[in-house]
Amino acid sequence: MVTTLAPEKFDEIEEALKDVVDPELGVNIVDLGLIYDLGWDDENDALVIGMTLTSAGCPLTDVIEEQTAEALDGHVEAFRINWVWMPPWGPERITDDGRDMMRALGFAI
Repeated sequence: MVTTLAPEKFDEIEEALKDVVDPELGVNIVDLGLIYDLGWDDENDALVIGMTLTSAGCPLTDVIEEQTAEALDGHVEAFRINWVWMPPWGPERITDDGRDMMRALGFAI
């Protein structure tokens, strides 16, 4: 059973995940709006990340998974990513900070 994270743990994990940068866009996965949900799997004692990608055929899934493992080291013992495709990601999910980062990188958004 997956339960909700305590607010302080949610904030800690979300901040750690800001170290995971989408290799194609150069912006972190939190500010891109790729994180749909964070929960805790009580049965397996693991963080569960509901995450999507900017495109379903993204060839860099392994890179993002490796960066996620590095970012979460010291925060959780175990995690799993549930790849979510519905609803599909769209630019409306990008945070204001993410938009600022993308503009700084030359994207017209």
